[in-house]
Amino acid sequence: MAKYHIYGLGAALVDTEIEVSDQDLSSLNIEKGLMTLVDSSRQQELIAHLNGHLVASKRASGGSAANTIIAASYFGAKSFYSCKVAADENGDFYLQDLNNAGVDYHRELHRQAGDTGKCLVMITPDAERTMNTYLGISETLSVAELHEDAIAVSEYLYLEGYLVTSDTGRAAAIRARQLAEASAVKVAISLSDPGIVQFFRDGLLEMIGNRIDLLFCNKDEALSFTGVEALEDAIDQLKRYARTFAITLGANGALVHDGKRTMIVPSTTVKAIDTNGAGDMFAGAFLYAITHGYCFEQAAELANKAAGVVVSQFGPRLSAEQHHIILSQ
Repeated sequence: MAKYHIYGLGAALVDTEIEVSDQDLSSLNIEKGLMTLVDSSRQQELIAHLNGHLVASKRASGGSAANTIIAASYFGAKSFYSCKVAADENGDFYLQDLNNAGVDYHRELHRQAGDTGKCLVMITPDAERTMNTYLGISETLSVAELHEDAIAVSEYLYLEGYLVTSDTGRAAAIRARQLAEASAVKVAISLSDPGIVQFFRDGLLEMIGNRIDLLFCNKDEALSFTGVEALEDAIDQLKRYARTFAITLGANGALVHDGKRTMIVPSTTVKAIDTNGAGDMFAGAFLYAITHGYCFEQAAELANKAAGVVVSQFGPRLSAEQHHIILSQ
């Protein structure tokens, strides 16, 4: 019996959400819909330009994999998260937030001086999210942050595709996968972002290795990663890289392949105002479900429902109570 349902590895980022127009993005030369890495001065420049646009949302520990792990934990999964935060106020807040969500982490690690990572999330009126990320100390996330014993006693290892942007982060992801495989722990990866797939595909292939157990992506990422134009062709290609997978289709729900059957699971119609965190929530709900006896179709139904709630409000996270309500419906 595994001690943890899910062990996650990813960047530790504190999010700031800002409402912007398409004109704002254009005038600031920001590519819409993608995650772009920036340095601290560029991030401060953007915040200064967009002063007054701040969304009244609670500050929360972010980062793609963290959002997923925290969601799974609130649903009821036992989870462990490895990341790197600095010895600063944001780092204190981040670890306390993990603690509040019931997520275990490597408490013995020494925290170094520096900046805990920050993500500027810009939301346009069409609900699209555009991110400019200053990784800070997360850029040096490495194998030193792995907790090998915790990986060995987990049911799933979950890796965010964003790790591919850092040499040490990519190496940590590859090492974590190797440790998981050696202990018969299943491996799940999210492709994370169309820009990541476009510019770091070779690195993602290194992280995936021969074949992983579960892959999460959206339609654009699936097409880009497989180099095809039709979703049906992407499905065939993805089977080479993952035994099972889930492709989110926005308002059209999700397509899931459980190793034998491929099915489209529709979602209910919601009014989206902020798509930030939708894919992370989908993965968190899905991982909770398949580690708690749900079949893939049932897992996708729960994940669609949870993602639908996330996009209907600002912020990538839900309250503990909202998770309970979703489970009870």
